[in-house]
Amino acid sequence: MASVRSSPAMMRPLPGAAAAAIIAGAFAALYLLERRRPLRRRTDDDTSRTATNLVAAAASAVAIRALEKPVVTPLARMVATRRLGLLQKLGLPPWAELTAGVVLLDYTLYLWHVLTHKMPMLWRFHVAHHADLDLDASTALRFHFAEMILSIPWRAAQVVVVGAGPRTLSIWQTSTLVAILFHHSNLELPAPVERWLCRLVTTPRMHGIHHSVVPEETDSNWSTIFSFPDYLHATIRLNVPQEEITIGVPSHRRPLRITTFLALPFRERPARSMTPPRRLAALGPAASLADAMPPADRVAHWRDVVS
Repeated sequence: MASVRSSPAMMRPLPGAAAAAIIAGAFAALYLLERRRPLRRRTDDDTSRTATNLVAAAASAVAIRALEKPVVTPLARMVATRRLGLLQKLGLPPWAELTAGVVLLDYTLYLWHVLTHKMPMLWRFHVAHHADLDLDASTALRFHFAEMILSIPWRAAQVVVVGAGPRTLSIWQTSTLVAILFHHSNLELPAPVERWLCRLVTTPRMHGIHHSVVPEETDSNWSTIFSFPDYLHATIRLNVPQEEITIGVPSHRRPLRITTFLALPFRERPARSMTPPRRLAALGPAASLADAMPPADRVAHWRDVVS
């Protein structure tokens, strides 16, 4: 059993060049495909908002490289060397350790995502991500650098509690980036494909509902890679047609360019509760009549996709 647990392969992370190639390839493919088969109509200038999102992504990447990686990477090595955490105690074969590790890290990321919405201090940073007026692959990279910094203790706790070694951690991180690129994309999948896929992983229609201005819709579909956490905690919502969704948050109905985006968490405390539906006019010209409808009155023709 000891030889299985000390597998040299599990001590080696996925090569950085391979991970970068996978992520860049996924972004390029989705960026092109979502323009050929768009799921939702755009409301903002594509070039300006994409530039904003990419600059925001660069700032986050610098923060992760400078502050998260020096903490989490050595921690993963220590976990594997000293046999800390759940997976290390179980002594699973490498394939089982890797599979269970990705699933458990994904589940604990679901819990963190819920916290970023429920805790006011975290929401004021996470709202910068939700303030995008459109949703596409570039939105997947649009996170405030301060939110990345605030997530470091949680990431460290994930590694220690789960017992994620270097290989497990690196494969989960790469899989997570590919997954968020996919489910943030504006790619319209064929209905039969989506009907099958959303039972296993988070899809563009599912996550589009999460980015709605309507509170009952925002507070759903928090999963990242696999969709099972939403089914497990009854936070799944699939009955909202995409054409009825207004993307964004009610408090920010104008495009945020990079300086405003970076300053946003430090300038104001965004309301966690959304604008009541009866005050539709306050949402601005991008809102739709769907925002004024109680969830029970919505036409659930998404059932044709998921049932």
